[in-house]
Amino acid sequence: MEAEIITIGTEILLGEIVDTNTRTLARRLRDIGVDIFLTSTVGDNPRRIADAVRASASRADLVITTGGLGPTIDDATREGIADAMGIELVFSEDLWQQIQDRFAQFGRVPTENNRRQAQIPLGAIAIENPVGTAPSFILEAQDATVIALPGVPGEMMHLLESEVIPYIKRKLGSFEVIHTRLLRTAGLGESILDERIADLEQLSNPTVGLSAHPGRVDIRITAKARSPQAADEMLWGIQATLQQRLGRHIYGMDEDTLEGVVLNLLREKGLTLATAETGTGGLLQDSLGERPGIYLAGVQRLPSDLGGSIEDALAALLQECGASVGLGLRLTEEDGQGSALEIVVQLPDRVEKLNESCPAIFVNMDARAVSYALDLLRRSLLDD
Repeated sequence: MEAEIITIGTEILLGEIVDTNTRTLARRLRDIGVDIFLTSTVGDNPRRIADAVRASASRADLVITTGGLGPTIDDATREGIADAMGIELVFSEDLWQQIQDRFAQFGRVPTENNRRQAQIPLGAIAIENPVGTAPSFILEAQDATVIALPGVPGEMMHLLESEVIPYIKRKLGSFEVIHTRLLRTAGLGESILDERIADLEQLSNPTVGLSAHPGRVDIRITAKARSPQAADEMLWGIQATLQQRLGRHIYGMDEDTLEGVVLNLLREKGLTLATAETGTGGLLQDSLGERPGIYLAGVQRLPSDLGGSIEDALAALLQECGASVGLGLRLTEEDGQGSALEIVVQLPDRVEKLNESCPAIFVNMDARAVSYALDLLRRSLLDD
């Protein structure tokens, strides 16, 4: 089954609210083997909604919309879907009674405009909403099935789990599962990493893809199979190959963060940390957050009386706070033509350094510098 998701709401297009429904739907549909090929957002306009639904229905087996099922004039999803499918809206007495019952539970009486919520496209299957006042519906057309869900995330999630997922499973009969895994890497740029695993990125199942972040790259592995066990076996096979090729460049998996991995290593080794940074606006300190007993101190500027030396600043800071490990970071621009990065890791028994020059100033250079610093600390701790 191939699906598309359409979120409806002008407030999303204006950036007033963040669309979380698409992510929730995509992940849940992935779990039951439904392929999502396209997601989109459209404003509260019946013609544009109709155009979007019509286009999605021409490509996909399943179209799921969220939003636009309220009682106001700009809640135009019902009209848009009916127009796209070439049918009319009809008033459902049963739905109207359900809406009145829901309002009664809140000690309220619905207004006349709430009657609009009892309208659904002719032939649609009504879905009662026990956690809200906006009923939903499933419309089985010749070319595609269209499912309209509320935009309120809690209501959407409830109906998704209680009604939509069971419905899709019945439609699929015997269905496949899709499992994914993220391998987190640092120390290799996206282009270099791509060269090393290019053959794996050509696979059709499992699939392997890259997602770059400043100073870090995630490798996403996705497997489709008839059972969770079979999907996991496919994931483990690719993961083993990646670990063999990339070694310690892989610092974690799934929800792991570079900051969390570093702090866990410090905890495991009974070490404490202090940091000194300049040119990054305190981003290193902010990324580590408050970790009492592990991260003891951070300064955002090198003391001028130490001549700007990172090593001197770290030595003074370690003596002052009693931390056993120091991480120093200096990022400077060179006449607007590039940047220079200096990183120092002060361990109890040795010092590790990294000096790099970049011929250009990149966006998020401060975040890149923090990633490089944390990764140098991570690798130094692994060697300790």
